[in-house]
Amino acid sequence: MSGSSSNQYSYFLKLCCETRNQTQVKKLHCHILKTLSNPEPFLSNNLINAYGNLRNPLYARNVFDKMAQPNPFSWNTLLSAYSKSGDLSTMQDIFNLMPSRDGVSWNSLISGYAVHGSVTEAVGTYSMMLRDGSVNLNRITFSTLLMLSSSKGQVNLGRAIHGHIQKFGFKACVFVGSSLVDMYSKIGVVEDAKRLFHNMKERDSISWTTMITGFVQNGLDRDALNLFQEMRLAGMVIDQYTFGSVLTACGGLKLLEEGKQVHAFIIRKDYKDNVFVGSALLDMYCKCRNVQYAEAVFRRMRHRNVVSWTAMLVGYGQNGFSEEAIKIFSDMQKNAIEPDDFTLGSVISSCANLASLEEGAQFHAQALMSGLISFITVSNALITLYGKCGSVEYCNQLFDEMVFRDEVSWTALISGYAQFGNADKTITLFEKMLAQGLRPDSVTFIGVLSACSRAGLVERGYRYFESMSRDHGILPIHDHYTCMIDLLSRAGRIKEAQDFIHKMPFPPDAVGWATLLSSCRVHSNLEVGKWAAESLLDLEPTNPAGYILLSSIYAAKGKWNTVAQLRRGMREKGLRKDPGCSWIKFKNKLYIFSADDFSSPFYDQIYAELEKLNEKMIQMGYVPDASSVLHDVEELEKIKMLGHHSERLAIAFGLIFIPRHCPIRVVKNLRVCRDCHNATKYISKITQREILVRDAVRFHLFKDGACSCGDFW
Repeated sequence: MSGSSSNQYSYFLKLCCETRNQTQVKKLHCHILKTLSNPEPFLSNNLINAYGNLRNPLYARNVFDKMAQPNPFSWNTLLSAYSKSGDLSTMQDIFNLMPSRDGVSWNSLISGYAVHGSVTEAVGTYSMMLRDGSVNLNRITFSTLLMLSSSKGQVNLGRAIHGHIQKFGFKACVFVGSSLVDMYSKIGVVEDAKRLFHNMKERDSISWTTMITGFVQNGLDRDALNLFQEMRLAGMVIDQYTFGSVLTACGGLKLLEEGKQVHAFIIRKDYKDNVFVGSALLDMYCKCRNVQYAEAVFRRMRHRNVVSWTAMLVGYGQNGFSEEAIKIFSDMQKNAIEPDDFTLGSVISSCANLASLEEGAQFHAQALMSGLISFITVSNALITLYGKCGSVEYCNQLFDEMVFRDEVSWTALISGYAQFGNADKTITLFEKMLAQGLRPDSVTFIGVLSACSRAGLVERGYRYFESMSRDHGILPIHDHYTCMIDLLSRAGRIKEAQDFIHKMPFPPDAVGWATLLSSCRVHSNLEVGKWAAESLLDLEPTNPAGYILLSSIYAAKGKWNTVAQLRRGMREKGLRKDPGCSWIKFKNKLYIFSADDFSSPFYDQIYAELEKLNEKMIQMGYVPDASSVLHDVEELEKIKMLGHHSERLAIAFGLIFIPRHCPIRVVKNLRVCRDCHNATKYISKITQREILVRDAVRFHLFKDGACSCGDFW
C-alpha cells in the first residue's frame, strides 16, 4: 500500500511542478506527513526534486535532513536544488559533504556555476573533475561548458572544450556535436559552426535546427532557408523550433510568399495551434508588412501567451499602427495576461511614436507599481517617450535614477536633447558616453549630427561625421548624409551642401533632396532649389514635396505665373499637398485643427481669443510677416490668413481649456512658419504660459517671449 501511495503522491508532485504550483506541493507534503509515518526514499527524493524545481532549496533541505538514510540519488537531488536556486556557497558545501560522487554530482556543481555566470568556478570544478578521473565525463558536462562559453562570449574556452571533446572521444556524439554548432554560432564564428555541421557523421533534427538557428542569429537568413530545404529533403522531423527560426528568416528577408509557403507547411504538419509557432507567424507577417495576415493568425490562435500578444503589439508598432498597439495592450490586460518588460517597453514606444504623454505617463505609473521599471528595456522606452514629448527634464530624471545604463539609454537621452535642439547638452552627453567606454551606434550619431544642424555648429558636425568611420567603424547611411546636407544648407552654405552631395558615395534619398530644397526655400536659392526639385521628382515623381517647395521659392520671388504652372502640373498628375493641421489633447480627447477651421464647437471662443491676443501683440510691436503666405492675394488677405493658421487655433484652444499650471502642448504635421513662430513668442509673453510646439522638424518651447530654438530652425 505504501508503494502505491508513494507512486500516487509522486505523480501529483510532478503535476504541481509542471503548473509551478508551490502551494499545492506544500499541501501534498503536509498530507504525506500525516498519512505516512516513514515515507520511503523514493517519495522523499521526489519531494526534494519538486522543491528544487520550484526554487525552494530550504524546504528541499528540510525533507533531506529528515531522511533516515539518504541514498546517492537524494544527495544529487539536493545538490541540484541548490544549483538551480543560485545559492552557490551552500551548493559547494553540500558537494563537499557528499559521501560519494558520480557524474551527476559533478555536472550539477558545474551547472550551478555555469548557469549563474561563474566562469572561473565552473572551469575550476571541471578541472577537479578531470583529476578525479575522466570516467565521470559525459555529454552533459561538455554541453554545459559549451553553453557557458557562448553565453559569456568565451571563444578560447569554447575552443579548449572542443579540444577536450575530441580528446575524450565525444566527437561522434550527436548531442555534443549540436552543442558545438550552437556554441560557435552564438559567438559569431559561423564558418566553424558550418564546417562542424557538415563534418558530422550523424545528424538529427536538433543538429539541423541548431545550424538553421545559427544562420538566423548571424544574419544569414538566406542560408537558413536553403538549409531548411535540405532538411526537408533529408526527411528530418521538423519541430516548433525549426519553424520558429525559418519564419524569423522569412521575416528578416521580408519574403512574404516564402513565409506563406512555410505557413501552409505548418498547417499540414498540424502545428497551427502551437503557441510558439503562432507567435513566430505573427512576427513574420508583421515584418513582411502584412498586418492583415498577422491579425488573421492572431484571431485564430486557440491559445495565446504573453509572447503572442507582444508579437501582435510590436507588429502594430513597427507598421505605424501605434493606436492599435495601445488598444491591444488594453485587450491583453482584459484577458488577464500580465505584461513582461518587453511588452510594456513596446507599448510605451508606441506612445512615444504618437507623442502621447498622457497615456505614456499612465504606463510609467504601471511600470512603477509592477516593478518593471527596474528593467532597462522599460526605462529606455520611457526616456524615449519623454524625449519625443519634449519633456527632457523627465528624461534626465529617469536616466539619473537608472542603476545600470547601456548604449540605448545614452542614445535615448542624447536623441531627446537633440530633438529639443539643445546642442550643448547633446554634445556634452555624447562626450561623456565616449569617456565611459561605451560604443555609439548609427542612431546615436543621428542625434548628435541633428543637434549640430539645429544649432548651426557646422565645423563640429563635420568632425563628428568624419569620426564615424575613422574612430568607430560605422559606415554612414542615408540618414547621416541627410543630417550633413541639413547642417550645411540650414546654415545657408547651400553651395557647400551641393558640393557635399557630389562627393557622396550614393545619391541622396527623397528626404535628403527635400531637406536641401527646403533650405533653398528659406534662403531663396532658386538655382540649387531647381536642381534639388528635379532630382526629387526624378526619384519620386508622385511626391508632391518637390512641386510645393519649388513653388514656394518662386512665390517668395513673386513669380506667380511659374507658381501657377507648377500647381497646374500637380493637378494634372493627381497630386495634392498634405493639408497642414495641428492637434492638442485635452481630457484624453484629441482636438484637430486646420487653417481657417470653423468645424470646432468652440470656434467662436477660439477666434475671439485670437482676436484679443492679436490686439495685444500689435500693441507690443508684432508685425505680421506676409512672406509666409504663398498665395497671390492682397496683403490684408495674407495677414488674415496668417492669423488663422492651424497651430494658432490649437494654441488658443489650449489657452481657453488647459489649466494655467500645465504647459500647452501642440503638435503640427508641417514645419511652423516664420510668422507663427514669431507670434507664438508674443503669445507666451502676454499669457505667461509655456507653449510646447512639436512641428515636423523639432520641438519649440516658447516661454516669456523666447523660443528654445533661438530662432534657428
